[in-house]
Amino acid sequence: MKAKQVLIFLCGVFAMLGVLWLAVPADGVPLGPLNLRFASYQRMVREAGEQKVNVDSVLQAVEARFRMEDDTLQYYRKFFYENPDRIYLPNDDFHYFDVVFRQMDQAQKRRVRVVHYGDSQIELDRISQDLRQALQERFGGSGTGQFPALSNVPSASISKSASGGFVQYTMYGDSTTQRAGHNRYGMLAQVVQLTGGGTVNLRGTKNKLARDGVRTFESVSVLYGRPQDFEVKATSDTLKPQPVVEQGKNGATLVTWHFGRPVQKATLQFKGNAEIYAIGADGENGISVDNIPLRGCSGTIFTRISQPLMEDCLALTDARLIILQFGGNMMPMVHSTKVIETYQEQIARQIQYFHQAAPEAKILFIGPSDMGKSVGGRMVTWPHLPEMVDSLKATALRNDAAFWDLYRMMGGENSMAQWVKHVPAYAGPDYIHFTPAGASKVGEALSRSFLTYYDFYELRKSLPADRVKKALQP
Repeated sequence: MKAKQVLIFLCGVFAMLGVLWLAVPADGVPLGPLNLRFASYQRMVREAGEQKVNVDSVLQAVEARFRMEDDTLQYYRKFFYENPDRIYLPNDDFHYFDVVFRQMDQAQKRRVRVVHYGDSQIELDRISQDLRQALQERFGGSGTGQFPALSNVPSASISKSASGGFVQYTMYGDSTTQRAGHNRYGMLAQVVQLTGGGTVNLRGTKNKLARDGVRTFESVSVLYGRPQDFEVKATSDTLKPQPVVEQGKNGATLVTWHFGRPVQKATLQFKGNAEIYAIGADGENGISVDNIPLRGCSGTIFTRISQPLMEDCLALTDARLIILQFGGNMMPMVHSTKVIETYQEQIARQIQYFHQAAPEAKILFIGPSDMGKSVGGRMVTWPHLPEMVDSLKATALRNDAAFWDLYRMMGGENSMAQWVKHVPAYAGPDYIHFTPAGASKVGEALSRSFLTYYDFYELRKSLPADRVKKALQP
């Protein structure tokens, strides 16, 4: 075949493809049960006209801080009403977290615990560790918080090994997970049954994903119930401290050992039988942040846990802020507004449950992130997700819980696709989960927002209440 003929053939092919490119509708051509798609000029024009989220610009807005030349009260007013990183407060009451802040002001002399529940977005201590680091840098504290004696999910914060008569039962997970024949699951939504005895070894992790503050701790604790001929001892190198025992009102017991100095490892030796609800590795005082990932959970399980036991667990461990981060696992089941309304009712019951179990604590609900789904060959926000976020915000505020809008902090609709494309990637190829880098951005944003409200609390101490109230009026 001559070169001229080849050239004519190729030109013909390109011309045909060009016609298809111009003629094919952006959404493809229906053909029976199929939909034939082709590169489309219409789609190219439509996508070019769409406003894409600039992730760096969004994060810069979130990171915006007060400048000395700004009017201080106007800065806070603008943050509370306009910044995508703001926390929504029930009835716009800027005193909502004051009771927590007062406790944190005393953290040099006592422990204040933040309990962070969430789905797989917070596994491996993601997001929680950034909040922990920020709070411990501001108010003091060390250690990684509480965790199960046994777990099928590794921790980036503390290395632990267990041997002996331990069996784990969980409230969440698929059909392969073991369920207990009772509802005494404790504050981690799991219980480890000890039979006969065993040993748990703890060591501050060297995992590169872990923050520095979790590498040492000054005390260890065991939260347990239903003891039979039970005994537990803690040691660290040559240190053998005496236990401090606290009894709850409803059968739970917390035993704590204070080492008197930072340590990097400890051993717990158990004898007898008991239900082990949690082990803790904390500072002597200061802020503790528990990372409690419930993979696959939509956040509706807590009301099935014994409330008297939960009351004991939260009271004994000094829980003052409870964070609930859920909604993403519910999205695949959301096909209508009615499903969202049912989920709202379930979440409302969970918030009310925690209000009753920990009346002195405040609750912060974190809505789902943006999530990408392939529609017509494009990754776009899941249908109904914005409606879900707004419904959860309304539910939280209506039930005296604060709300942090992670979806809009990211940039809102179709932002997940841009987080995936970001260099370095801030989200994974499933268009659902954050990468470690992205999770850190989320954790840093959450920390900055919470501490902005603390800074405002500090400022209010020196200003007349009427002036503050007037300045913050919408």
